[in-house]
Formats: sequence, C-alpha cells, structure tokens
Amino acid sequence: MLAAGTAVRLITGPAISRLADRFGTHKQAVAVLLAMAAVIAFGYDLPAGFAIFLIVSVAHASTLAPIVPIADAMTLAAAPGRFHYGWVRGGASAAFIVGSVSAGQVVAATSLGGIVWMNGTLLALAAVAALWLPRNALDRPMAPRQANVRALLAAPGFLPLMALAALVMSSHALHDGFEVLRWEDGGIGPGEAGLLWSEGVLTEVVVFVVVGPTLLRWLGPAGAAALAASAGIVRWSVTAVTAWLPAMVLVEPLHGLTFALLHLACMQMLSVVVPPGLAATAQGIYGGVAVGTMTAIMTLVSGPLYGALGPRAFWVMALLCAAALPIAFAMRRISFNASASNSIA
Repeated sequence: MLAAGTAVRLITGPAISRLADRFGTHKQAVAVLLAMAAVIAFGYDLPAGFAIFLIVSVAHASTLAPIVPIADAMTLAAAPGRFHYGWVRGGASAAFIVGSVSAGQVVAATSLGGIVWMNGTLLALAAVAALWLPRNALDRPMAPRQANVRALLAAPGFLPLMALAALVMSSHALHDGFEVLRWEDGGIGPGEAGLLWSEGVLTEVVVFVVVGPTLLRWLGPAGAAALAASAGIVRWSVTAVTAWLPAMVLVEPLHGLTFALLHLACMQMLSVVVPPGLAATAQGIYGGVAVGTMTAIMTLVSGPLYGALGPRAFWVMALLCAAALPIAFAMRRISFNASASNSIA
C-alpha cells in the first residue's frame, strides 16, 4: 500500500505540475487539488476493507503530490523583493509540529477517526484559502510557454543540482527509519528520543526562518549546499560510532543544515537555472523524481543495510553526503549568478 502511494506520487507530482506550467493555472490547480484531497480524505472513514483503503490511499496520494511543487514554484516567483521563501517553508514546518501535536490530542479525546475529519477539514480550509491567493507571475498567457522538459534537462546545472539534492536528502532515509532503534540500543529512552526528534524539527524551523537566509547571503547557494553536505558527513559519522546522549544532543540540530539549509540552497539555484514557463515542472522533478525516487530506494535498502551492518550503516549515509560535496563545489559559478540576479534570501 505504501509502495503504491509512493509510485503514484512519482507520476502525478511532475505530470500535474507540468500541466500547471503549460496552461498557466497554478493557483487554480492548487485550489482544485486541495479540494479533491479534502473530499478523498473523508474516504478513510469508510467501512474497513483493504481494497477501499488502497483506492483511497492512492487517490489521496495522487492529489497531494503536485501541491507542494506547484506551491513552491508560486512562492519562489512571488518572494524576491517581498519576503523570504524560508519564512513560508519555516511556517509550514511549524504548522506540521502543531498539527502533529493536535492530532494526538484529537485521537485521545475522540478516536482514530477523529483525525480523518481533522485532515479533511483542514484541507478544505486550505482550498478556500488558495482562492484568495493573488495572481502569480507564473500565470501568464500560453504564448510564451513553448519551453519543454528537454529544455529543462538541458539547462546548465539542472541535472547536477538534482543529483546533489537526491544524495543529501536521501541520506535521511536510514535516520527516519532506524534512528530511534539506534538510540534505544544506546540506552536512550522514549522520552529522550522524543526530545531529540523535536530538537531536530525545531532547528529546521529556525534555519528556514532565521539562520538559512543569512547563510545563503554569506556563502552563496553552492557554499550553503556544501555546508549542508559537510554537516551530513559529520552527523551520520557520529551516529555510526555512538549513541551517547550528549553526542546526539549536539548532532541532532544538524538536521537544520542537512535538510532546511540544503532545501533553501536548492530553491535559490532552481530559481536561476530553470527556463521560464517550467518552474512548477522543475519543482515536480526535484521533489518527486530526483529526491523522491532516491529516498524511496534508500528507504528500501535501509532495512537490509541496518540488519547487516547495524549502526555502521550510517557510514553509507555519510558517503552519500561526501559524494554530493564535489557537485556543490562545481555549482559555484551558477550560484554566484543566482545571488546577484534572483535571490530568495
């Protein structure tokens, strides 16, 4: 079931994002997709049955997948000179924390079905909010929209950027699946593990909103990406050799660099290397194909890796980040142009 949801995301995310670019209907696409996702979400409350649950799950995944890439493209187009992209993404991360805590409270007060209604209601409210979005610079007539995916793939720096993002982002797969087990084996209890996880998410918000834009200005996007990859090497190397609580307290905040800072750097470079009329398509390929496919692969191999190597499997994650470093350094010329012409910080 999870594999089916992942597979459909890899298809619908880029495909619908491309259609939004082709017809210049980004705002309308987001509103319709959110409304459809809201209706489908209530299907989780239908009578139990594997077939029904599978259909609802796949349909829900297919409508949710294009929302983030299209919304990110719209945000990047609106951000320069008005606000920092990181403010929006940091706000989303903060909202995720609030939603996770609220979902737990809803389940405790009602039942598991309560979060189905919470999910559907929030998506419906988001669809209404999308109707109030101002007209975006991406929503132009069809005449200038002759750029195709080949032009995007041929854009200088685009494919190396996809490789860079895929390597560093997918290195989190082992952490997401087995870090708690690693901590447990090291004597870290559930309470401390929850605090460590919260520490990582909190630093993600701080980097998106405060630290990240400053680092982008100081280092440039390629330098920021190199810092994120270097932080990944340190983070996973330490995790490979110890689960000592003080060490984990020190390295878990590096999540703010390995995820949030890298994402900000990639957004900056995408805003420069992507041809006009392909902004949402590029976001769909970035999140759905490059990062999504590599993360799915690393998630599949994480179990066998951890089973065979134990904590030493984190050395493989460190190697992924190390492989991304030369790509980040090779992107320096493009990133300098980015900082001068279309900064999102």
